[in-house]
Amino acid sequence: MPRTSVDPAHDGPARPAPNGLALSVVATPGFGDYALIDSGEGRKLERFGEVLVDRPEPQALWRKRLEPAQWARAHAVFSASGEDDEKGRWRVDRAVPEAWPVAIPLARAGGTVVSVTMLCRLSAMWHLGLFPEQHPHWQWMGERLDAHVGEAPRVLNLFGYTGAASLLAAAAGAQVTHVDASRKAVTWARENQAASRLEHAPMRWIVDDAQKFTAREVRRGRTYNVILVDPPKFGRGPQGETWDLFTHLPGLLADCAKLLDPAGASLVLTAYAIRASSIACDQLVRETLADHGGRYESGELAIRESDGDRLVPTSLFVRWRSDRAGA
Repeated sequence: MPRTSVDPAHDGPARPAPNGLALSVVATPGFGDYALIDSGEGRKLERFGEVLVDRPEPQALWRKRLEPAQWARAHAVFSASGEDDEKGRWRVDRAVPEAWPVAIPLARAGGTVVSVTMLCRLSAMWHLGLFPEQHPHWQWMGERLDAHVGEAPRVLNLFGYTGAASLLAAAAGAQVTHVDASRKAVTWARENQAASRLEHAPMRWIVDDAQKFTAREVRRGRTYNVILVDPPKFGRGPQGETWDLFTHLPGLLADCAKLLDPAGASLVLTAYAIRASSIACDQLVRETLADHGGRYESGELAIRESDGDRLVPTSLFVRWRSDRAGA
């Protein structure tokens, strides 16, 4: 079993263990239109724009900090089905628009800030169309794009969902290819594109199975400067293709490795599979990119409560960037 050195109180790289593997906790404190207000007892209270939502959070094992009256201010409460925390129904206690805007900022080199607009919705599952814990990934991507030299950088966003990362990349001047197997998700992403006034940005919206698409891109000889991989645990492609993270992720990453631009590239893998491990994800990416050199960072994404130090863990991640200029 590999040994690791992890400092749970530190947001950033922990000191490496003797074998060189260190895990990080990368936590977002939120941003203007998003905050984690409180968490505990299997729930989390969040603000998306002007809307407060109370959703399940199985990993919030601690006690709630706020009084029940403050939780009762939530516009909508999601009740899980009992078999799956993501399935159930919303109880709307205060009026909620069918869709409402949430602005996502991206700090640029030189101190400027760009932003995109995501339209949030109370969907059939507990999702609202936005995973705010990934904001540090988006900022990291923006830094890679700012460091790029030459023609507009190329970004591939696999399992791109409603397009937050894709739109931020486009706002930062990248040529973006967004891939998702759900036509509904891609339609939602294009609505976000319109809300962000990026209709004329160089973006390709692809409804396809991620494995099939990347295999075709390899045969075409395409390369990308940034590749984002955010797969579900299980899923179905538009033609009924099956996706199982533990079975199919290694092959997908092998194709992604072939798509990395030799002149400078970076890759982000995010995994929400509960059975997975940060160590497992790290070692898979290191093995897959063994011939690419570069630098790695692995660990967990989390969200920090707005008025405290508690973190809600959300997912595992590995970030890699090459040693070449522009990565």
